[in-house]
Amino acid sequence: MSLKGKAYIVGAYEHPTRRADDISVARLHAEVAKGALEDAGLSKSDIDGYFCAGDAPGLGATSMVEYLGLKVRHVDTTECGGSAPILHVAHAAEAIAAGRCNIALVTLAGRPRAAGASLALKAPDPDAPDLPFELPFGPATQNLYAMVARRHMHEFGTTSEQLAWIKVAASQHAQHNPNAMLRNPVTVEEVVNSPMISDPLRRLDCCVMSDGGGAVIVARPEIAAQLRRPAVKVLGAGEAQKDGQAGQIDLTYSAAAWSGPAAFEMAGVTPGDIKYASLYDSFTITVLMQLEDLGFCRKGEGGRFVADGNLISGQGKLPFNTDGGGLCNNHPANRGGMTKIIEAVRQLRGEAAPAVQVPNCDLAIASGIGGALASRHTAGTIILGRD
Repeated sequence: MSLKGKAYIVGAYEHPTRRADDISVARLHAEVAKGALEDAGLSKSDIDGYFCAGDAPGLGATSMVEYLGLKVRHVDTTECGGSAPILHVAHAAEAIAAGRCNIALVTLAGRPRAAGASLALKAPDPDAPDLPFELPFGPATQNLYAMVARRHMHEFGTTSEQLAWIKVAASQHAQHNPNAMLRNPVTVEEVVNSPMISDPLRRLDCCVMSDGGGAVIVARPEIAAQLRRPAVKVLGAGEAQKDGQAGQIDLTYSAAAWSGPAAFEMAGVTPGDIKYASLYDSFTITVLMQLEDLGFCRKGEGGRFVADGNLISGQGKLPFNTDGGGLCNNHPANRGGMTKIIEAVRQLRGEAAPAVQVPNCDLAIASGIGGALASRHTAGTIILGRD
């Protein structure tokens, strides 16, 4: 079923906090929900669909629907890590098209920074089928992404300086975001001279860890047409999973190689038509891999594509993460998909920071990776447009 034009994003809100010492996770979900409702000009009584992932406390949707005071007829708790909110937007569009709900609320929130979260992998339950085989070898998030970066360098000659340009672009954008955690622009030299975290990734190749969250509201077209805010049309969506492939995994591509083409085909557009890109940036290598796998450049040419400021708004061919992204602005709950949607909505509405607003932005992509590139992960991609 094509989702093109079947649903619109009518509300979006990003929590301004980056450290929530005195705010519970449930309250963060409530505050971002309230912000998105106010942005859309709706009330909670209008919501009849609710979407959340594993960041929601308690029994997920069961607990949060009660806490938020919602009365819904459809819920979705798809959990795939950081890409979940992107899948939720697509699933909300599907549910709306199928008549399961009319107005869907999607929330994400967490406080890993205040809680002092660790990056080391831990088995979520005693019956997890994969981690007992992997934990004895001491994997950690940064190590898994470093493996992908090193393989890309080996196969294609990608350099640390090229990866550094991704951080440079994000920092150029973050200086215009008053809520960004890291607002100072950095240079390629500063990135490659920052402390080594996991070879070849350095400190400035890594995203921030932040509290907070965000929410979006997805509605039927006829409802969107009646609201006061500019509506953003869902044009295409794709999702795909890549697993460990029994230990024979090819680290040179991600699941975005499948989710991206599916989204573009449904939307009826090509990568060359995209005016703005929101790309998951847990690490600089995450961005480079998606650029290639989504078709913005050929495989192995990502390093050259990002060099010399090609991702900087007003300077490069493909402006990306104009809020500063996870590399500089916000990575709430260690899940970056929601902020990717929100900044794409801002760009399409013409509401991004003036210094980074893409002129005549009428077509945007939001893409995310949930899991780890060197292991099992789920990619979600949506194409959004402005009427």
